[in-house]
Amino acid sequence: MRLDPAICSSARLARDRRFDGRFFTAVKTTGIFCRPICPARPPLERNVTYFETAAEAANAGFRPCLRCRPDAAPGSPAWGLVSTTVQRALNLMRREREAQSIEELAERLGITSRYLRKLFAEHIGLSPLQVWQTERALFAFSLLRDTGLPIADIAFAAGFNSLRRFNGVFKTIYQRTPTEVRRERATVAADTKHSEAEPVNIYLSYRPPLDWPGLLAFFAARALPGVEQVIAGDTPEQGVYQRSFWLQGQRGVLRVTHEPEKDRLRVSVYGEGCGAVLFPLREKLRRLFDLDADSEEIRGHLQSDPLLRRVLQVSPGVRLPGAWDPFEYTLRAILGQQISVAAATTIAGRVANRYGEPFTAPDGDSLVLFPSAEQLRDADFADIGVTRTRARTLQHFVAATLRGEIDFDQPDLDDFCSQMTALPGIGDWTAHYTAMRGLSMPDAFPASDLGILIALGDGERKATPKQALARAESWRPWRAYAALLLWQSLKLNPSTGDKK
Repeated sequence: MRLDPAICSSARLARDRRFDGRFFTAVKTTGIFCRPICPARPPLERNVTYFETAAEAANAGFRPCLRCRPDAAPGSPAWGLVSTTVQRALNLMRREREAQSIEELAERLGITSRYLRKLFAEHIGLSPLQVWQTERALFAFSLLRDTGLPIADIAFAAGFNSLRRFNGVFKTIYQRTPTEVRRERATVAADTKHSEAEPVNIYLSYRPPLDWPGLLAFFAARALPGVEQVIAGDTPEQGVYQRSFWLQGQRGVLRVTHEPEKDRLRVSVYGEGCGAVLFPLREKLRRLFDLDADSEEIRGHLQSDPLLRRVLQVSPGVRLPGAWDPFEYTLRAILGQQISVAAATTIAGRVANRYGEPFTAPDGDSLVLFPSAEQLRDADFADIGVTRTRARTLQHFVAATLRGEIDFDQPDLDDFCSQMTALPGIGDWTAHYTAMRGLSMPDAFPASDLGILIALGDGERKATPKQALARAESWRPWRAYAALLLWQSLKLNPSTGDKK
């Protein structure tokens, strides 16, 4: 991907929010780099250079601006366009709290460390360690400014097991110590002991538009009883998403609300010790709400279709609802085969309550932690209201997951679908629907879905899967978004109703 200096110049001078996170402006005379929406007086064009990511700007010797805070920028679409191997490496790096050695990372990817270094140099221009350190320093800065967590806890949350190393990396990037940054944030009660009853608040920025009511309405219809609670709102300011979670040995509750005036979501995390998992938790939520989507690119591509254009006019900020955990969601998708959304949600709630771990939230509410594959190893699923055939399918899926035959890190759509359909009782619809939502694959397309076939029909007859696939060819690589828009189109047509 190459930045166009003319476009970047126009965007930063207009402070166009649609370009926030797409590039960063580095000022040669001050040594500072900014987001394109920075409120400071814009520098002369001859004094600036442009970078695709904050990590590149920081590693070129520029320090982050303290006014516009590059740490709060939305995720860069640029890194979503790199090679699949580099993208897998980035995902693995962001999933863990601690840094992995280049050799460990390469081994997990099935390549040599030398080749991995070459790929990073070619596609990103940085080493894996440089990317890791810069991303974690930016994250630590946000915790220093937005929370009252002690500095030692922030260092640990950012992945540093040594406070000295954290201070050294942070000072290299920000040219000031974490203590100095904390002192500048007088409104935060610093270095206070965090209790379970007190949430840690983090913020997830996005590029507008975002259809928050639409996202919540989708999640509300599928909320797992005992695990999730969704309060849908009619306006962009309203609505809450809440769920219990288990992540890297930490249990807690998270609550997500919308702050549209600041183009961000506010996440309140409750639970003792949850500060240690804030970074991987943040990455999970960005995928759950699809906050790094290039919505303008997607809209421009799909609106050439008259049917999709009509829906996009009503919902311009469409996002692909993701999943908190791929295993949890795949189990839910298997349960949803050939039954209604409401019925599948009810049965999934039975799985959670029958096999999951009871959990008391900090406010005293009784919740459930959804069971892992290990916890379901010996489950017979005989008492949850499914047929024997479906129960056997669930057992086969759990066993295949434990054997490593289902790779939720698989970047190739066809390969993942082949893994899924190799299991008895799982067809193409389940495989693509799981890839679409469980793995957030943007080109997944469940062509045999009844709602899609009705939406693509002529009013009297529904389309065939073959016709749906043929029409969807022009929607690549965003077929998953097109599927979501087709389901939404049913709500706009009173004669069909909401079939999905």
